[in-house]
Amino acid sequence: MLFSPAVFAATGNLNLTLSPVGIIALLLFALAYVLVMAEEKIHLRKSKPVLVAAGVIWALIAWRYMQDGITGVTAEAFRHTLLEFAELMLFLLVAMTYISALEERRLFDALRAWMIRKGFSYRSLFWISGVLAFFISSFANNMTTAMLMCAVVMKVAEGDKRFINLTCVNIVVAANAGGAFIPFGDITTLMVWQAGIITFNEFFTLFVPAVVNYLVPAIIMSLFVERRYPAALQEDVELKRGALRILTLFLATIALAVLYHSWLDLPPVLGMMTGLGLLQFFGFFLRKTLPGSLARKRAMAEREGDIERVRALGQIVPFDVFNRIARAEWDTLLFFYGVVMCVGGLGYIGYLEMLSASLYGNGNPTIANVVLGLMSAVVDNIPVMFAVLTMQPEMSHGQWLLITLTAGVGGSLLSIGSAAGVALMGQARGYYTFAGHLKWAPVILLGYAASVVTHLYLNAELFQIFGSPAAH
Repeated sequence: MLFSPAVFAATGNLNLTLSPVGIIALLLFALAYVLVMAEEKIHLRKSKPVLVAAGVIWALIAWRYMQDGITGVTAEAFRHTLLEFAELMLFLLVAMTYISALEERRLFDALRAWMIRKGFSYRSLFWISGVLAFFISSFANNMTTAMLMCAVVMKVAEGDKRFINLTCVNIVVAANAGGAFIPFGDITTLMVWQAGIITFNEFFTLFVPAVVNYLVPAIIMSLFVERRYPAALQEDVELKRGALRILTLFLATIALAVLYHSWLDLPPVLGMMTGLGLLQFFGFFLRKTLPGSLARKRAMAEREGDIERVRALGQIVPFDVFNRIARAEWDTLLFFYGVVMCVGGLGYIGYLEMLSASLYGNGNPTIANVVLGLMSAVVDNIPVMFAVLTMQPEMSHGQWLLITLTAGVGGSLLSIGSAAGVALMGQARGYYTFAGHLKWAPVILLGYAASVVTHLYLNAELFQIFGSPAAH
């Protein structure tokens, strides 16, 4: 099983928590994370400080062990942590490649154009953008989803600061909630699933709590949206060749990952990498058949005298899978690596064992899981979830689902609490702000509390199930 606590427990290794090495490592991680949180202010990519911190932390650990004549064990612990990252990184890389391919084939542009053409009222646009953000983020990352919906709102309600801010808050809450009930919806849910702690089907028990998390603040905020219509706009977008087939391949790839894991007891990443191979074959097909397709379309456009169409066909660039891989969110992937390695190093020093005892030692993990969810509004949910998985507290499936839910949606409380919020502050600069989001924090907190209560009530039987899924 991934995230085995045995590798990180201080027992049997040197307990360095109170040593100069341990304290320096902790301060390094804290400094790196301050720089991560200041990313928008200082314009330093978040991957840079954690990459350096990870390297220095593990070097300090290895040096300290060598002083006691202990060699080899640090390298083994590092490799174990690296394996955990490698599986998750490859999984995410495939998902990001597919999303990038769908963007390049203009699937999301077509959806945006459809919403603009329909001429929805402000209140309808508020609800439609939120509901679409909720469901799209269950398979696309919440940042891409939020930016897509924000682009629609910015286009339709141009200049209306109050409506744009309110709708962006709604989109952020919806995107974060939508990723909480399915393994592919967020990095944290993926981490829990790949750790083999709860089954694929058990994630869907979080659907109703996630809906509650979104609907409670959305209903309250919708009361402040005026019943009026924006100016009519016209935007036409033509899907590029193969867009819908790539979407079908993406869904098939997700199905492969589930089948490999559920039926063959193989890591889900194997199914995802197989799906990447299928996308590469389809890319090869698109490239080989492009000249014939262009010739037919050009002949048709010339017969119709459509000069603009002929000119557009001459600018078409062949589909290249490796360009899509290159355009994956590498800063996010490298940040993920840095965080996993930093937290893994701190766990090896012994800090996670101390944290586990203080958080979960009172016998009531519900409070700890709710508090950690609130913490994810300030500290990124990736290190929060990785720390919990590494600590491996003795919890029921219901409690593991609770921390999955709270870590996923807790970031909605602040605009800086999630990738979606940070992205929209840049995209809608001057319209969607930290203060504008903070004004709605009480109703978002109400939704957070309601989702926790809903989970505790609806999924009460899961709080009686302990151990790995294989044991049941």
